[in-house]
Amino acid sequence: MSIDDYILAHTEPEPEYLYRLWRATNVHLLRGRMASGHLQGRLLKMLVQMIRPKNILEVGTFSGYSAICMAEGLEDDGRVWTFEINDEMEDFTRKWLENAPNGERINFIIGDAITEAPKLGIQFDMAFIDGDKRTYLETYEMALRVVRPGGFILADNTLWDGHVLEQPKAADRQTQGIESFNDYLVKDSRVEQVVLPLRDGLTLIRIK
Repeated sequence: MSIDDYILAHTEPEPEYLYRLWRATNVHLLRGRMASGHLQGRLLKMLVQMIRPKNILEVGTFSGYSAICMAEGLEDDGRVWTFEINDEMEDFTRKWLENAPNGERINFIIGDAITEAPKLGIQFDMAFIDGDKRTYLETYEMALRVVRPGGFILADNTLWDGHVLEQPKAADRQTQGIESFNDYLVKDSRVEQVVLPLRDGLTLIRIK
């Protein structure tokens, strides 16, 4: 048994609906590994239960796995507002969200969260950034405007398969986007942050 297998064996089991979504994501979609998966999904649920947000903003829905996990942790009047910029994902994702056990807590929106989320006029308690890595800084600044003081921002993929350590630095814009975000964040006095080496890197950020 590998250490990863051991961790999963001693973590809350993945719900059957999410297991089916994970399988469908990897069978029918390119880059299926982008879905959060068992371990990160259980962490997202628990973080929501700890933070107890009323409104969560998610940037980057993909197949809907993480949105469903966060909705699991919400109280009955809580909501996840999740934005997906790629309209080709809508047919696959919408049906999985609508049929989820907690689908009534999820509002799925096709559009650019950077411009559209502020128009909702909602003060969020938590945000999960998992969209275009090239625009992480812009997404982060938007999240700072719409998440309340004392609220939390989670940023996914901040270790980026270890590419953040490459020397010379990588030339592709996605890696550059993650590196710029990480370097900017560590100097940002408006927040506190910790990077977890979970999966592909998850940064927890608390707004002061």
